[in-house]
Amino acid sequence: MIPIITQYKHQETGIVEAMHFLRNVPIFSDIEESELLQIARVGVRKKYKRGSMVLVEEEIGTALFVIISGKVKVIRSDDDGREVILSILGENDFFGEMAILDGLARSASIVAITKTELFMIHRRDFLKLLHEYPTVAIALLKELTMRLRKADTQIKSLSLKDAAGRVANIILQLADDIGKIRKGRVEIDELPLQQDLANMAGTSRETISRMVHMFIRKGHLELQANKLIINDYEKFKSLYL
Repeated sequence: MIPIITQYKHQETGIVEAMHFLRNVPIFSDIEESELLQIARVGVRKKYKRGSMVLVEEEIGTALFVIISGKVKVIRSDDDGREVILSILGENDFFGEMAILDGLARSASIVAITKTELFMIHRRDFLKLLHEYPTVAIALLKELTMRLRKADTQIKSLSLKDAAGRVANIILQLADDIGKIRKGRVEIDELPLQQDLANMAGTSRETISRMVHMFIRKGHLELQANKLIINDYEKFKSLYL
């Protein structure tokens, strides 16, 4: 049996750690310490192996999830099992908010593409936070608006652009979502599989490979093992977005 004092210390350490990573989550970044403490106390940490299904499309939403570490993909599938990747989310991103807000079923499935740890806040607790702390509700609206703008850009790319434009748009989307900016260069670690990129761009693996190598020949990109580097993010964006 774990001594009560030791157990209490472990709980307090966990709460402090939760407050630290929650501070970097956009919807919680501007709230007071006392408010952040309340969020840290009601959440639960959960771990998932690579390839694990976190949420299933059409199930009833009961929680909001914040990514502590790792990456997940947001997908929709048809009756034949063909998959479309809507986005890839990384550390400090969140998901599951739509079903919490409207009370309807999940609109997409979530799959862990790396070893992933999540912070889960139950629906009743999150709705209470929105009522008690308007700053969280305002920040959530801003984040949802940003996601809508990204979705509009993706739809435009899939509808109007050629293969190079569609693949470039997906690379830029990954750069914005999970990339690390260093002096104008953006590094995308643990690049998704070519099939995942193809599913995001609405094209084939062969097209992804051909377009990426074309960008490399033109000097826009570098590929180092499983890391993709955009040498000049702003220039690449101006050329293809």
